[in-house]
Amino acid sequence: MRTRWTLIALAAAALSTVALAQQKSAADAIAEYRAMLADGNPAELFEAKGEDLWKQKRGPKNATLEQCNLGKGAGVVKGAFVELPRWFADTGRVQDLESRLLTCMETLQGFDAKTIIATPFGKGEQAKIEGLVAWISAESKGLRFNLPQAHAAETTAFELGKRAFFYRAGPYDFSCASCHGQEGKRIRLQDLPDLTKNPGDGIGFAAWPAYRVSSGELWGMQRRLNDCFRQQRFPYPGYTSDVTVALSVYMGVNAKGAESIAPALKR
Repeated sequence: MRTRWTLIALAAAALSTVALAQQKSAADAIAEYRAMLADGNPAELFEAKGEDLWKQKRGPKNATLEQCNLGKGAGVVKGAFVELPRWFADTGRVQDLESRLLTCMETLQGFDAKTIIATPFGKGEQAKIEGLVAWISAESKGLRFNLPQAHAAETTAFELGKRAFFYRAGPYDFSCASCHGQEGKRIRLQDLPDLTKNPGDGIGFAAWPAYRVSSGELWGMQRRLNDCFRQQRFPYPGYTSDVTVALSVYMGVNAKGAESIAPALKR
């Protein structure tokens, strides 16, 4: 009898070892796949378009975006991405990169922000904003996130983002934390980082925007968050809405000190 139970225990241990090896193998395979593509990340094409759009005279006012203030002064791009979202006195709002670009496109170039907000992802001016996001984020690649929390509105946004992150609802009773609230979770072959704390360099918030191989498109954080809401079966939150910006504040503050690799490459 003792021999029988010993054999069962050994078999169980062997199966556990095989399962762990398979899991590690899948994660390693994905890492190798990304490494092979990294040198030719298609996001570079979006970066080039974004730089051109920044300097191009466009819109009803036939103006460039070169005087857009992203938080470090008019026209200053390098280092701005890793300090967003932040408070802007001219709008009286905490804004992320996409909502701030929307403001600049409206005030400097004369575009109608409401029309752009109503445009589907990947279409019209929203597609152009994602190109701008690719270039601007690339200008801060290698820098470390340091979102400001000095203004009362910034700390309020953090608390709102935290509440939204843990808010459970919808037909599946999901929240952001259902997938990103603990270590060691995965969906299919995709590792799910714990975003309630700093997950490390180039992980989670520090990897977006990113080029999605599966869709052949560059996704900004606004589109990434919208897809998370879709997977939770929540209503569409609205492009550049307060809740999406607040969620970015929460994740960005948690990512303090993490190195940005955006725009990254995703499956």
